[in-house]
Amino acid sequence: MSSAFSIAARSVTGLVRSGNEDSALLHSHLVAVADGMGGHVGGEIASSLAIKVIGRLAPLVASVDVDSVEDLLLNSLDSVNEEIARVVEEDSDLAGMGTTLTTLALYSVKQKDYVAILHVGDSRCYRLRGATLTQLSHDHTVLQELLDQGKVSAEEAQDHPQKSFLTQALMGEDRNTPMLTVFEVKENDRFLLCSDGLCGVVSEKTIKEGLKITNKDEALSFLIDSAFSQGAPDNVTVIVADIGSGVDEVPATYLGAALHE
Repeated sequence: MSSAFSIAARSVTGLVRSGNEDSALLHSHLVAVADGMGGHVGGEIASSLAIKVIGRLAPLVASVDVDSVEDLLLNSLDSVNEEIARVVEEDSDLAGMGTTLTTLALYSVKQKDYVAILHVGDSRCYRLRGATLTQLSHDHTVLQELLDQGKVSAEEAQDHPQKSFLTQALMGEDRNTPMLTVFEVKENDRFLLCSDGLCGVVSEKTIKEGLKITNKDEALSFLIDSAFSQGAPDNVTVIVADIGSGVDEVPATYLGAALHE
């Protein structure tokens, strides 16, 4: 089969933040979320740069082979870092800015559809398949390392002081070991990409409840409202992407900081 994403998405400023440092990319075969850091202006610029670089790949993803898709995604990180380094060199006040990046590319090989996930940081990608919700990305945080090592329990992790400390981010330097994973797509799979403004305050149980709402726009509203009911201490960016055939092509569209930069 040959499919495309059918998308509902929103990026909003949280209840505590003065501006939105999140950015997002929407396209029929490529979606991405970036959560900027390094101060209000720096975060906006870093996330926007990352999303705009990824956006250049949008016309290419559906028409190249599997090896080329993976190469395109991995090489894009070098381009993001080069752009961030260039901007910081021009304005030293922006030193220390960076961004997370979680990207999902949809493509076909021999009549089968696949998604490739490229991930750095603590934004997330989930898949709802039937009644099963699976987190497909793996957080690059100090807390996740402690969880992986068995040094803290899931219960202790809820309010851990190092919950948001990143171990990897795109900051203009080639020091990352990104996650790149490929999954075969099944009919009716639903994917969620989000900044930690959602997954950092909303439980996985609630995320699953929202994704099970059939209508994408209603699912999106439920998830955003859930974050705000928890105080929305961070900006909230959510992309709900269904796999479908006969879907109208969507050109590269930007949300959040990338919409204005």
